[in-house]
Amino acid sequence: MGKNLVGNHIRKLRFNHDEMTQQQLADKVGVTRQTIVALEKGNYSPSLELAFRIAHAFNLPLEEVFFYGDQPKQ
Repeated sequence: MGKNLVGNHIRKLRFNHDEMTQQQLADKVGVTRQTIVALEKGNYSPSLELAFRIAHAFNLPLEEVFFYGDQPKQ
């Protein structure tokens, strides 16, 4: 398995939530800002627990934050 197939809409969601910073999201879910950067760039797939914490931070279901496979950017 080569390429990371787990994608996300975190960057767009942060912008749509009062332009939340990466640091603010990181603090809210208990990770470093660098983790949020890596997630947004697609360089890191979160644990299931972290994925749920991020979805909860946006008050959205998991599948509205993360997707598997190729999906066009919204």
